[in-house]
Amino acid sequence: MTKPEQLQTVAVLVPGHFHDHAVERIERTFKRVKIEQADPALVTDDMRRNVRAIASFAGINAGMMDALPNLELIASFGVGYDSVDVSHAAAKNIMVTNTPDVLTEEVADTTIGLLINTIRDLWRAETWLRDGSWVRKGNYPLSRLTLRGRKVGIFGMGRIGQAIARRLEAFDLPIAYHNRRQVEGLAYAYHPTLKGLAEAVDTLISVAPGGASTEKAVNAEILSALGPNGVFVNIGRGSTVDEPALAAALANGTIAAAGLDVFADEPNVPKALLDAPNTSLLPHVGSASEHTRRAMADLCVDNLVSWFTERRPLTPVPETVQVKARS
Repeated sequence: MTKPEQLQTVAVLVPGHFHDHAVERIERTFKRVKIEQADPALVTDDMRRNVRAIASFAGINAGMMDALPNLELIASFGVGYDSVDVSHAAAKNIMVTNTPDVLTEEVADTTIGLLINTIRDLWRAETWLRDGSWVRKGNYPLSRLTLRGRKVGIFGMGRIGQAIARRLEAFDLPIAYHNRRQVEGLAYAYHPTLKGLAEAVDTLISVAPGGASTEKAVNAEILSALGPNGVFVNIGRGSTVDEPALAAALANGTIAAAGLDVFADEPNVPKALLDAPNTSLLPHVGSASEHTRRAMADLCVDNLVSWFTERRPLTPVPETVQVKARS
C-alpha cells in the first residue's frame, strides 16, 4: 500500500488531451507522464519500467496494455468504456474504472431537451426569429409533431435510462424498455427484443452502450417497426445505429424524425444526416457542462488515488471487478 505522500512516485500516463482539472490533480498528486496518443509505438523504455496507471478518455487497446508490463489500472473518463479492451485487461489483471453516476442527471436532462427539440423543431424556430423571418414572413409554421399522446421506449434501462424514464413520467407518457434482462422492481413494460419494443412504441430513445453486442442494433428493421410517426433519439453510442439505414428511413418517411447526440465516426457526421430536414443534431454534449465534467474528472482521479493508497477501485467496470491489486 502506498502512503498519500508517496503518490508522487507513481507514474500515471496521460495520452493526448485530457480534462484540465484532472490533469491539474494528477500533476499535484502523481508523477504525470505525457504521450501524444495511446500508441504502443510511442511507449519509451522509461514508460515500460515505470508507468503503473493510465488516465484517458478511453481508446486503450490490447497492444497498449502489453507495451506497459507494470500497468495496474486504466482510469477511463466517462461512463462508456467500449473503446477499452476490458477482456484483455481482465486477462492481464489490469483494473479498469469509469465515471458512472456523476453524469447521469446531466445526460438525462440533455435527452429530454433533445427529444423536445426534435419533435417541436425548436432549433429551427429560433433560427426563424434570429434571421428576421418572423418579421418578414410572419409566425413560424406549426410543428407537425407533438409529444402529446406518444408512447416512449427506452433501449438500455441502466442508470441513465431510469433517470430519463423518471423525467418522462412527469409528461404523463407511457414508458416501456428493452434491456439484456428485465430490471427487478421496475414497473415499466419490459420487451425481451428490441423489435418488440419498437413495435409497441412510436418514440425510441437509445441509451445502450457500445460494443459488439449492440453494433448497428438500431437498423432498418427496427426503424420500420417504429413506424411513420416514429421519433428516434440516440444519447448512448453512435455505433448502435446503422446510420445509412437511419438516413434512408428519414428520407423516405419510414420514421418522422431523429435527434442525435452521438455518431459512429465522431466528429464526422454523415452528410445525409446533416442534410436531413427532420433531424436535430448535437456534437456529443450529453454530459458537457462544466459542473458535470469536473465531477467526472474528480471521480477519474479519485479512482487513481483510491487504488494506490487503499488498493481498491471506487467504480470498477463489471468485467474487471475481480481484478486484485498486486502486492
